[in-house]
Amino acid sequence: MSQPKASEPAAGSPAAEASRASMVLRMRRVHRAVADLRRGTPVVLTGAYPLVVLAAETAGADGLADMAALRAGGPALLVLAPTRAAAILGHAVDSADQPVALRLHEALFDPIALRTLADPTQERLLVPELPRLARGVPADTGAALELVKLARLLPAALVAPLHADRAAMVAGRDLVSVPAADVLAYPTKLVTNLARVGEAMVPLAGAEQARVVAFRAPDAGIEHLAILIGQPERQEAPLTRLHSECFTGDLLDSLRCDCGPQLRGAVQRMGADGHGVLLYLAQEGRGIGLVNKLRAYTLQDQGLDTLDANRALGWGADERNFLIAAAMLDALGIGAVRLLTNNPLKLEALAACGVRVVAREPHSFTPNGVNDRYLHTKADRFGHLLDF
Repeated sequence: MSQPKASEPAAGSPAAEASRASMVLRMRRVHRAVADLRRGTPVVLTGAYPLVVLAAETAGADGLADMAALRAGGPALLVLAPTRAAAILGHAVDSADQPVALRLHEALFDPIALRTLADPTQERLLVPELPRLARGVPADTGAALELVKLARLLPAALVAPLHADRAAMVAGRDLVSVPAADVLAYPTKLVTNLARVGEAMVPLAGAEQARVVAFRAPDAGIEHLAILIGQPERQEAPLTRLHSECFTGDLLDSLRCDCGPQLRGAVQRMGADGHGVLLYLAQEGRGIGLVNKLRAYTLQDQGLDTLDANRALGWGADERNFLIAAAMLDALGIGAVRLLTNNPLKLEALAACGVRVVAREPHSFTPNGVNDRYLHTKADRFGHLLDF
């Protein structure tokens, strides 16, 4: 996994350093675009047909005014996942999980209306005319939606073609421009630059010989952690768990999921085994983030299961990137593992990334009376191998 491809420059060479510097610069543009969308500032997505992009969730009067000044003639479009678009329109849309664009009536070109359209947990807004399915959708709408998702906002992007004569205005307002190709390549590039940035001994209950190693990509700001118990790097196939962070379960001991017992149970198991590595991945809520997970909980309280709640918000059933875990294992010098999991997807994902999974170690816990439906959904709809 760590071997350079034949077409890549040799590590440490001037060409390699220049390539890395260029990649970091492109990543920084994506980071800034993400930050601007979170604060309601439009960004320009460049490509064959440049687009002005604004996140529906954070769109305010100033951002909408900027978009109106920058866009070419014609109405703006609201880009959504097909599940969310179908809920708004009241009928199914013919899309194979590709983004769907809705043409907005002028009454919906409003911050409150846009947030209502983006968020199924909000009261349905009464308007004179609902959006209509758009035809002839501009290229790169998928990259626009992906950029909003990278910002951990509701997957709803307001887009409009950039007016050909507005380049000076973009520069004058200090709006960031980012290539659509860089947005789509960002998850892979992020993994390519992942590096160890700090570590320390952290004795744990049940596993006193524990170290925490932090990984971070340049300027990404998000750390993924490896908890090393004993000396897993020296084992042929150490006990390993990929654990996505769960604020509610891991810290608050929430009864809605089984994350807390799985985290603490893994540490205890590795402590008893003498060695192990627990990768604590910053991918809350299967990759949708804490705020969106709380929204999904609201929808679950209204009757949806965990899979349908995520899809109703416009997210996929599982948005996690397990290439991050493979890169961390590679950096730790661990090429083979005994995976502590009930999730076949993790087995497949690690194997696809070049990690040899020599065995699956079951890791299930008895339902607690609150999370029974959640666990059955994991078994029935996600294919988890639960033995209760």
